Amino acid sequence: MTTAADHATSRRAVGVLIASNLLGGVGVASGVAVGGLLAERLGGTSVAGLGQAASVLGAAIAAVPLARLAARAGRRRSLALGYALATAGALTILTAAVVNQLIVLLAGLGLFGVAQAVNLQSRYAAGENATAATRGRTMAIVIWATTIGSVAGPNLTDPGNAAGIAAGLPSLAGPYLFSLVTFALAGTVIALFYPRLPTAQPTSLTSEPEPSREPEPSREPVGTLASLRWAGRHAVARYAVVLTACAHSVMVMVMVMTPVHLAHHGMSLTVVGVVISLHILGMFGLSPVFGWCADRFGGVRTGAGGMAGLVVALVLGLVAAQETAGGVLTAVALTVLGVGWSACVIGASALLAATEGHVRLPLQGATDAGMNGAGALAAALAGPILAWGGFTAVNVAGAVLLVPAVVVLVAALRAGRVKAPAVA
Repeated sequence: MTTAADHATSRRAVGVLIASNLLGGVGVASGVAVGGLLAERLGGTSVAGLGQAASVLGAAIAAVPLARLAARAGRRRSLALGYALATAGALTILTAAVVNQLIVLLAGLGLFGVAQAVNLQSRYAAGENATAATRGRTMAIVIWATTIGSVAGPNLTDPGNAAGIAAGLPSLAGPYLFSLVTFALAGTVIALFYPRLPTAQPTSLTSEPEPSREPEPSREPVGTLASLRWAGRHAVARYAVVLTACAHSVMVMVMVMTPVHLAHHGMSLTVVGVVISLHILGMFGLSPVFGWCADRFGGVRTGAGGMAGLVVALVLGLVAAQETAGGVLTAVALTVLGVGWSACVIGASALLAATEGHVRLPLQGATDAGMNGAGALAAALAGPILAWGGFTAVNVAGAVLLVPAVVVLVAALRAGRVKAPAVA
């Protein structure tokens, strides 16, 4: 951005992203608090995790097509289409609750999950409207905007349930009425107010090439698999991709089973909503701080700090699982889990946003697809793991999922880089 008009357009774009993420956050959070419970009601405890798995899988499937559409037609069309699909998903979930069909519910939750893919890609759109010195903070502010909506969303569970029952809907379906409305509003905001912008090429965060970097043979656009192969050859990019997937899978596995765990211990929907709100506050509330850390100390170190937070959360979860009335400690563990996730995702996102060249958008889409695919697998496994070994086993499994990120962290630190490599 070089002119006053460019700066004004950039500020407008970021403002629109903030508004849409706020609305989208309400929609996602109001539904996620009861998705597992609704799936359990229709299919039993062993399939409770499939609800979140379907939602996360939907986000994973949508990530690459949305990134391709953004490269071809711009972020405005990509983000608006994503919210339209999520709106259709909320409507399908309401239909599933009425007809009492688990398959229809899972299909609706898959479309519902596209909203999460849109929220994630909004951070990259924000990074395209920032300088290298402020990229981490700009991305983090857009992520932070989700906090208001996401914290409010779970606390709409009881009012939404009451509104749904008053409208003749089955129990647990009502919160998706809020999702339906807020997704539609978020898509409208993007479609009407997001400026038409060319795909930006951000300035690299590093002044010299990575030692292990190989010359790119051409400037032709690359595909999803090619972008991942490129990342596999570069320690820092590989770290960003793997960390994103591992951190998200750990967070999803523990988070999706927490409402079921609390319900099994007699906690009310109100308590569940408060715990999920605290978790989401942890996920997004400190985003600007971690954005500053990424700008100041680099994405590798910021992500490493997030991994430490995830370990602390898992230890707290193990302790809480041993208590008969561990609601407070469970809430603390889930809050710390959100904080660790935030640092991991923002650190990795700053590295990915700084990647130059035709590999950038495909790699971002591939990373988000891997992130949500890993989360979907973790959510699908979480239900059987909870049924087999309780909340203790869920936290142990989360620790195992974090191991690959530790391995690639060592390689990234050994490479002597704390910033993303540039593509010539």
